Amino acid sequence: MCALLGVGEGRVPFACDPNNGLTKGFKFCSTHVAINLRVQDLIGRLTLPEKIRLVVNNAIEVPRLGIQGYEWWSEALHGVSNVGPGTKFGGAFPGATSFPQVITTAASFNQSLWQQIGQVVSDEARAMYNGGVAGLTYWSPNVNIFRDPRWGRGQETPGEDPILAGKYAASYVKGLQGDGAGNRLKVAACCKHYTAYDLDNWNGVDRFHFNAKVTKQDLEDTYNVPFKSCVLEGKVASVMCSYNQVNGKPTCADSNLLRNTIRGKWHLNGYIVSDCDSVDTFFGTQHYTKTPEEAAAEAIKAGLDLDCGPFLALHTDGAIKQGLITENDLNLALGNLITVQMRLGMFDGGAQPYGNLGPKDVCTQAHQELALEAARQGIVLLQNNGNTLPLSPRTQGIVGVIGPNSDVTVTMIGNYAGVACGYTSPLQGIARYVKTMHQVGCRDVACGATDLFGRAETVARQVDATVLVVGLDQSIEAEFKDRVGLLLPGHQQDLVSRVAKAAKGPVILVIMSGGPVDVTFAKNDPKISAILWVGYPGQAGGTAIADVIFGTTNPGGRLPNTWYPQDYVDNVPMTNMDMRANPTSGYPGRTYRFYKGPVVFPFGHGLSYTTFTHSLVVAPKEVALPIVSLSALKNSTFSSKGVKVSHANCGALELGFHVDVKNEGSMDGSETLLIFSKPPIGKWNSVKQLVSFHKVHVHVGSKQSVKFGVHVCKHLSIVDEFGIRRIPMGEHELHIGDVKHSIYVQTLDEIKN
Repeated sequence: MCALLGVGEGRVPFACDPNNGLTKGFKFCSTHVAINLRVQDLIGRLTLPEKIRLVVNNAIEVPRLGIQGYEWWSEALHGVSNVGPGTKFGGAFPGATSFPQVITTAASFNQSLWQQIGQVVSDEARAMYNGGVAGLTYWSPNVNIFRDPRWGRGQETPGEDPILAGKYAASYVKGLQGDGAGNRLKVAACCKHYTAYDLDNWNGVDRFHFNAKVTKQDLEDTYNVPFKSCVLEGKVASVMCSYNQVNGKPTCADSNLLRNTIRGKWHLNGYIVSDCDSVDTFFGTQHYTKTPEEAAAEAIKAGLDLDCGPFLALHTDGAIKQGLITENDLNLALGNLITVQMRLGMFDGGAQPYGNLGPKDVCTQAHQELALEAARQGIVLLQNNGNTLPLSPRTQGIVGVIGPNSDVTVTMIGNYAGVACGYTSPLQGIARYVKTMHQVGCRDVACGATDLFGRAETVARQVDATVLVVGLDQSIEAEFKDRVGLLLPGHQQDLVSRVAKAAKGPVILVIMSGGPVDVTFAKNDPKISAILWVGYPGQAGGTAIADVIFGTTNPGGRLPNTWYPQDYVDNVPMTNMDMRANPTSGYPGRTYRFYKGPVVFPFGHGLSYTTFTHSLVVAPKEVALPIVSLSALKNSTFSSKGVKVSHANCGALELGFHVDVKNEGSMDGSETLLIFSKPPIGKWNSVKQLVSFHKVHVHVGSKQSVKFGVHVCKHLSIVDEFGIRRIPMGEHELHIGDVKHSIYVQTLDEIKN
């Protein structure tokens, strides 16, 4: 941890100011006293009206106790953001490093990169806090499952796979919150939106009215997985409940989801916050309670600690007077909030951890280099016919750069962004390598007219190569704006086809988007040689795109979600939350784990400019599963040859694997080793799941060893229809990169017999 230093100019100590003689005798200001005792002392000094005004995001000041007001709502999804009222840019802090949108960074499959980004973001957040222009509580990351490709906020998430999302969550949170020494926090992260929230506004159904009907099975093995990882692995300091209902109950009023699960089973060390105005929503929009006082009481009893919005400030007093809750219920919520503030050092007076950070630590060269590296690692090479890429500046000295996203800047940072340090657009990035000729073709991504197509075609006829940068932006996919379909908007597809037809040289299609796009037409067009997906690549996106196109960077990204054809969404309503296919009704299922139909590009797809091979060095072939007791065997442990995880002795059941990854091509590159498991043939066989992934950089002609563990109880188990995790007996199939390997699982009892 950084040394304790005085806070930077612009920040008056939040509380316990050593220059305020009033506070010297307060126990809650003594850093030598245990935090729980300091919290009790402070709560004991507060009046009921003060307490009520401290459980909302714009918490009041308490001058008689030397405590400043505090705005809890700040955002840092992929860089410090000014979306929440807690953070403002200007003066000494004109901007902050804007990393690629999360869906892009997720495509790197690089856990250490995610943690590094979190470390940089929290450095800049602390610097801005010291300067008096930001808070220390950041309501990020968004770890919802990108279940439906139309979701406008899918761009904010790590994709469709719960293991990937969970690993991203834990890594980014660790980067934001620091090493956790002494239970301290660098900043307090928040995993949102709990749970089964992945619809904003589709076909007349919006998030404020939506009741997500979710099976126990899907809740346990899909929707809740990233949140569980966030709390257990990431040690996150906060979880946010969502607007929607789950099975008829608002998540922010569901004691089973909040108090029993997040706090009870997972042992959250932190606070639970509502999405903004969620409590008001379940009263006023969903009519879940008859009175506002009942709504306030339901939320607090369920385990909510902080209300983003004024609802609890207005109605908690009435709830207490009516006997719906007690003042002690309020004290418990307030205690969780103050504990987090104390862990952040906000009650430590003038001596602050990270107090040395200031304007010089924001938008540094190193931080901006990391934003560029993240963009490079997130770019996915989808197609490269005839090894057209990389282009050569010597033979392709003039390049046409065409398309509505060809010279964009703000588009590249997606949503929940701040003010970037600066930008390099795709056109600017390409112009660093070669001479360019530029035409937008469409005035914007909506592409409502074709009158500029002729100019674009003229450029394509003249240049040595053509790069088309098309796709989406926040006018097409955003919060409260789900897409209608998966095709390129407006006349963009026509633009691509016409330019490709006119081009004399190779045509490279670059897709800038959060969600997947059905580009089947481009895959099948012989004139389109290569296709890249770049997500929303952040402030340095143009440099990264050019570096990949010209081979300075060898692409190594992999798709974090399935790219479906348009006819998939024609037949699947967004409102159906079922993950698994239903052959009887014709429902095709969702994500690579359960959908077996045709795809444009599959989950995990991504090409390289080099060739990697994988070989198993160490790989166990069988495992004996020790059962806790014979009585457990008799008490319905087996179900269709599946042993309850709770009945297995899981302690020493991690199997060690060793894989060599060799680069047999002609360019250094990074390989993502994806490990999937598939259970034995039978009841569970349709389930294929990612269990692990590893990123390695391999030089030409060299090999890198990857050693990893597969835990039987965690990685070879499935969740049954009752939400119970089981280990199927029999032959499990592992897909380790391009190698298949079988492991036979049986009980010790079976071996003895």
